[in-house]
Amino acid sequence: MSTLPKDARIFVAGHRGMVGSALVRRLQSGGYTQVLTAGRSELDLLDQRAVHAWLQANKPDYLFIAAAKVGGIHANNTFRAEFLYQNLMIEANLIHGAHLAGVQRLMFLGSSCIYPKLAPQPLKEESLLTGPLEPTNEPYAIAKIAGIKLCEAYNAQYGRQYVSAMPTNLYGPNDNYDLNNSHVLPALIRKAHEAKLRGDKELVVWGTGSPLREFLYVDDLADACVYLMETGAEDVLVNVGVGEDVSIRDLATLVCEVVGFEGQLVFDTSKPDGTPRKLMDVSLLASRGWRATMHLREGIALAYADFHRRVSG
Repeated sequence: MSTLPKDARIFVAGHRGMVGSALVRRLQSGGYTQVLTAGRSELDLLDQRAVHAWLQANKPDYLFIAAAKVGGIHANNTFRAEFLYQNLMIEANLIHGAHLAGVQRLMFLGSSCIYPKLAPQPLKEESLLTGPLEPTNEPYAIAKIAGIKLCEAYNAQYGRQYVSAMPTNLYGPNDNYDLNNSHVLPALIRKAHEAKLRGDKELVVWGTGSPLREFLYVDDLADACVYLMETGAEDVLVNVGVGEDVSIRDLATLVCEVVGFEGQLVFDTSKPDGTPRKLMDVSLLASRGWRATMHLREGIALAYADFHRRVSG
C-alpha cells in the first residue's frame, strides 16, 4: 500500500532539468494531482529567505530535491567555487526550509561521484567517506555529501524521514548536449549526429574506449524515486542504477548504430580515460523491490529522438 496519497502536495525542486522533468512526468502519469513547481524567475533557490517563505506559503507534504548546478568534468573542474557554493546553498535552503515548514518526507538527489575514487567496485552505500574523492569533481561531490549528512542530521535530531538517492550516470529527455560541459553519452549522440550530417568518415572518441560505465535512463530514476517514496523506504542512502556497465567503445558503437553514422570510430589515446570502472551496487534497492526496466539501446533511441526534436524544432 502506498504511503504517498494521490492528492498530496508534492514539490519538485528543479522541475525544468532532466531529473526534475522526469519526476514531474512520473508523478502526473501516476495520478498525483498536486505536483508543485517553481521556475527560477518565481523562486531563486540560492535565496534562503525566498525559499523559506515559498515553502511556508505553499506547505508541500513531500519534496523531491532535483535542483542542482551540474556539468561534465570540464565544467566541474573549471568552476569549482560555483559548483561547491551553489549546490551547498540550494540543498541547505531546501532541506532546512522543508524542516521549518513541517515537511516530514523528503528525497535528496545526489550522484555516484560521492564515492571515493578508488572505492571497491561495484560501489556500495557503505563506501561513503572511506577514501579520497576524484579531484576533478570534488567540489560537487563534497556538496552532495553535505546534503546527505544534512538529511541524516534532521532524521536523527528531529525524527524526519529524509532519504538520499544516488543515481549512476543518467541520460534521456532534456539532457544537456553542449559539448563543453555535457556527459559522455549525450556528447556522443551529438557528435555522431553531426558527423552523419557532414558525411564524415571518422568519429573521434576520447581515450582508449576501455573504461566501463553504467547508464540509467532518467525515467527509470524517476520511477525508482517515486517508488521509494510510495513504499515509505527509510534507508538514509540508496544507490539507483541498472547494476551492469558497458565499455565506452561499445557505447560509442551502439550510439553510432542508433544515430545511423556509418563511419569508423577512432580513439584518441592522448586524451584521458578517467576512472577505469564505475559501477553501482544496487542490491539494496533490488531488495526493496525495484529494478530498472529500460534497455540501453532503446533508451539511446529515445534520447536521440528527443535530441533530434530539439535541434530541429
